[in-house]
Amino acid sequence: MIALIRYTFATVLHTQRYLAPLLLFMGLMGVLTVNGSGPLPPAYASSAGALFVCSTWLTIALMSLDDPPQRAIVVVTAGGRSLTVLLAAIGTALLSCLVLMVFGLFFPLWMGDYVVTTTDLLLGIEAQLTCALVGTAIGVLCSRLVFKRQGYALAAALALVMGALFTKGMPPVNRLFTLMATTPDATKLLAPTGVMLAISALILAVFTAAAQFVAGRRE
Repeated sequence: MIALIRYTFATVLHTQRYLAPLLLFMGLMGVLTVNGSGPLPPAYASSAGALFVCSTWLTIALMSLDDPPQRAIVVVTAGGRSLTVLLAAIGTALLSCLVLMVFGLFFPLWMGDYVVTTTDLLLGIEAQLTCALVGTAIGVLCSRLVFKRQGYALAAALALVMGALFTKGMPPVNRLFTLMATTPDATKLLAPTGVMLAISALILAVFTAAAQFVAGRRE
């Protein structure tokens, strides 16, 4: 698994497919969190939203690094375990999101005027991890493993991202943002945000199983 993650990291760095989602994340952070003040939960909701969109795009890019013949070679090299290859790509996406989460935690503090507590930081971690898991799940489901045509994959990803963001009350993303926008006290948000985090982990597991099932039928 570690060797596969290292291979995926090396490939994405060589192809530079990380640049577009990274620039999008930086741009959204600059627009949404600069010169903020007041309670931190709304600022961390913006950071989580930026990571949500970035993680979706980044995961799709990671899942599309290898064309079918190259992927077949990688699977054979991994002992014929296609699920291991899929999990390595997901692990690479999540590790990349962890690096971006650090930036998402501290950039608003640097550019704004906030009173920071440990609870605020914990809430920021929970919120960003929730959105990273959901974004990764959407990226897996809308990858080349499921959709052969990139146009269909893009349309499906946009529909899922827009639905997650703007369907009122839908957990975990829209519900999370609603809570963080309307409740300034981070202490009151830790428990419900933890529930959203658990839901996002379940979504990632289900979408991963669905993508593996479709890929297995094709292979």
